[in-house]
Amino acid sequence: MDWDHNISNIKSAVLEADRQDAAIICLPELCITGHGCDDAFQSKDLLDKAKNYLKEIATYAPNRLVFVGLPFEFGGCLYNTTALLYHGLVQGLVAKQHLAGDGIFYEGRQFKAWPGSRGAEQILDMDCRIGNLMFNVNDIKIGVEICEDAWVSDRPGAKLAGKAVDIIINPSASNFSFGKHEIRKRFVIEGSRAFNCAYVYSNLLGNEAGRIIYDGDCFIASEGHLVAESNRFSYRDFEVITAVIDVEKNATNRRRTASFMVNLEDHIQCKNKFRSDGLYNELPINMLATENPTAPIKGREYNKFEEFDGAACLGLRDFLRKSGLNNFMLSLSGGADSTTVACLVYLMTHRSLQLETPQMPVYHDFVKDENKKYLTCVYQATKNSSAQTEEAAQKVSEGLGAQYLKLDVNSIVDDYTTKICVALNRDLNWQHDDIALQNIQARVRAPSIWMLANIKNALLLATSNRSEAAVGYFSLGGDDAGSLSPLAGIDKTFILEWLKYARQKYCMTFLDYVIKQKPTAELRPGRSEQTDEKDLMPYAVLDRIEELAIRDKKSPADIFRILDGDAKTKATYIDRFFRLWCRNQFKRERIAVSFNYGEINLDPKSWCRFPVLNSGMKKELEEMWALVS
Repeated sequence: MDWDHNISNIKSAVLEADRQDAAIICLPELCITGHGCDDAFQSKDLLDKAKNYLKEIATYAPNRLVFVGLPFEFGGCLYNTTALLYHGLVQGLVAKQHLAGDGIFYEGRQFKAWPGSRGAEQILDMDCRIGNLMFNVNDIKIGVEICEDAWVSDRPGAKLAGKAVDIIINPSASNFSFGKHEIRKRFVIEGSRAFNCAYVYSNLLGNEAGRIIYDGDCFIASEGHLVAESNRFSYRDFEVITAVIDVEKNATNRRRTASFMVNLEDHIQCKNKFRSDGLYNELPINMLATENPTAPIKGREYNKFEEFDGAACLGLRDFLRKSGLNNFMLSLSGGADSTTVACLVYLMTHRSLQLETPQMPVYHDFVKDENKKYLTCVYQATKNSSAQTEEAAQKVSEGLGAQYLKLDVNSIVDDYTTKICVALNRDLNWQHDDIALQNIQARVRAPSIWMLANIKNALLLATSNRSEAAVGYFSLGGDDAGSLSPLAGIDKTFILEWLKYARQKYCMTFLDYVIKQKPTAELRPGRSEQTDEKDLMPYAVLDRIEELAIRDKKSPADIFRILDGDAKTKATYIDRFFRLWCRNQFKRERIAVSFNYGEINLDPKSWCRFPVLNSGMKKELEEMWALVS
């Protein structure tokens, strides 16, 4: 709903594409309003503004075909549409036929799906049609699939191919998810091959509304080959890619492909009736290119570590920029999670500087100097904090150039403990009051870090990870403090591996101080040798159980059969996981806004809904334990 910025980006992108002599310009899905407006899509004011801005955009690059996305109300229903603009006019609106209703999307709450068999209908006040349209531009046929339309088996592209379509454009708002880049690239390339046409895919870019990150993945393919690909995770306001397509060569492929069949009944019906049903619009635009067709390219491949820090850094930058805050505040414990967050802020700083200095090395004194403006790290010690974690926190801060503060909060812990002892008229001890004595240490750290964030007008970052969220291994009002939790969608096993990757790739030798440690909350006295895995179970096992239980919906007994190892040990771990999972949904409901790195996550506000009050799966766990005996 950032009208000025959205429209400015759209106009600038259209003018840049025009400068590159693009005849057809495809902009992303719902880019006039933004994709993440949620229930605000139901506002008449929003819909009216979108419609008015659509007409304004039509005056830019009037001699080009511009496809632009917006919500549009027709017949009392709201549709997700893409409008074709040409010669200063709206020529027609294509409505989305398949709505995303799985993973993190709930489009069916806002929009209606346009039935593929419905055809098109007249919009009385705009002198154009809406619906299932294909456009004829000097005998070049252009069809549209909108995002989810291309991900289903009954995709509109197959029907468009039956009408001998020459070009399919796909305006999308497809969220970042690990490995999704390759899936998109495959269906774009395969679409161009199977449908014997050119395929143009555009996507949103950036952290648009808080939780969802769009990586700006854009492709152009023809004849089953990729010919153009965008820069992912760009920090620019927009990216433009162009390619020259040999439309006639695709037509030749259709003629020579023995299995290609045009839908004659549909084709004849459309051809004979195009002036009344709007399925074809004749537009006088010259689309003959003087250049040679763009040569095929291989396209870039990404590993999971690259994708993670690319998405996380882009998300952090946009969240800070759009929230109107100045910098980041972080409670740095010297452990893996907070260190990872600190490193991500540093990489974000470096990539921002690369806009002006593309060859700027990742680990450079100038980047460290700039990062000091962005990041303040605070180490808050109690008597149970070790010299090892304090040294790690200091070395990490120095290595990243962050401002470093140390606070001793043990006196505050003692003060609270004394007051409770007096109130209860008894001493507190670790044998009977273990959880309370641990939690108070975590909770007294929150007020000071919030105070510093307020003073500096900073965005406070929480550091809880997905593995901890699954079993509630964090203190409400304590280590969950923050407005944004960038790691809540990432499991601990991956975080530990990413730190090793970052140490090598970015030459961050100071990470050795963190990597050599065993993860620990440091809330019990040192003699207890507390570690996370002693409190819970090995993180690799926890993450595997979570994957089977939450992603795959397996029962405790099913998981017992799948896991290898000693029967009693694995049953104990499974039992512990489910008991902790069931009792801690109320904690997951309280986690700060977090980034989604996959279609499946634990965030109840975007995917994993689970009852706060439940049976604890007692019956299911009894069935599992029966297998042990």
